[in-house]
Amino acid sequence: MSITATIYPYISFDPSIAGGSPIISGTRVSVRSIAGYYQLGMSVDEILSSLSHLRPSQVHSALAYYFDHQEEVEKDLAESSDLEYWKSQAKVHPKAASLS
Repeated sequence: MSITATIYPYISFDPSIAGGSPIISGTRVSVRSIAGYYQLGMSVDEILSSLSHLRPSQVHSALAYYFDHQEEVEKDLAESSDLEYWKSQAKVHPKAASLS
């Protein structure tokens, strides 16, 4: 039995974009964003209306990646939606810190 890697032709990883999470190649649109829209009940056509610079094949590739890596993407989506997490990551401006 041979193991083959699944190829997602429109998905890439760039450590300088979305923290290295999977993105649609050539864009700053993350797979987690597409997954989030999908979870809200948006169809591919509705996602394309909101992100008109994308092609259907890119959105379908992002959804294929999401379905194949659902646990990982949903964890990433939950973390990126966690307000308390982002508050803990926010840096205090040096001038504001010196005023207190």
